[in-house]
Amino acid sequence: MTKIKKSLHTSLGHSTPDRITVRGRDLPSEILGHLNLGDMAFLELTGRTPSAQESMVFNAIVVTLVEHGITPSALVARLTYAGAPEALQAAVAAGLCGLGTVFVGSTEGAARMLYEAIPPGSQPMRALTEMAAEIVASYRARKEIVPGLGHPLHKPIDPRTPRLFQIAAENGLSGHYVALMQAVQAEAERVSGKSLPINATGAIGAIAAEFGFPWRIIRGLGVMARAVGLVGHILEETEDPMAVEIWQRVEKEAGEPRQP
Repeated sequence: MTKIKKSLHTSLGHSTPDRITVRGRDLPSEILGHLNLGDMAFLELTGRTPSAQESMVFNAIVVTLVEHGITPSALVARLTYAGAPEALQAAVAAGLCGLGTVFVGSTEGAARMLYEAIPPGSQPMRALTEMAAEIVASYRARKEIVPGLGHPLHKPIDPRTPRLFQIAAENGLSGHYVALMQAVQAEAERVSGKSLPINATGAIGAIAAEFGFPWRIIRGLGVMARAVGLVGHILEETEDPMAVEIWQRVEKEAGEPRQP
């Protein structure tokens, strides 16, 4: 019996000798000069262009994650570039590999947490305060950090979060996922007695859930955003390098006898 091969097809993009199409649109005439980078990303992910309100919110959440200083991912990119200046793309890739549950990638964890409580396309079946109490209790029982809460530097408020929530509310993208994230924060602070602000990734995870993006792809929003920032770090490294200085100082200090 002959096995029928699966047809190979993509709806994302296709090229012929005289035409390039993306999501069914002609790139030169329908996209270039019409869409900014954020809107292009939205088109790539959803197959449609965003409304004006969606564009405002989506661009805000990706812009938020472009830059956050000398983070581990920025350091890795700079150090990799110092060792392989002929491969800028490898330095960017190295930096992106560090986007996980601690930095940037926690957007995914926050969205997944919210979706498990309120499945996509559904409405809350119970009071959000009850759901928040169950969520926090389950994380505490597993001795796990609630994704999207707390920040090592920004206390008692991550300054990005209220602005993101404001933009979402002003553009009709603040619903039960944002409200549940806020309820989870309140409950976590109540039972822990600690200040646990919703950080930027928690806010973005909630807003991305309002859009309905699958949780498995939400980390990708941070990946695409931080790639822009890492290119900026590498450009700065070419003009005012610090990677070799960091390497030499760490090597020297790490090799010195530990003080009693």
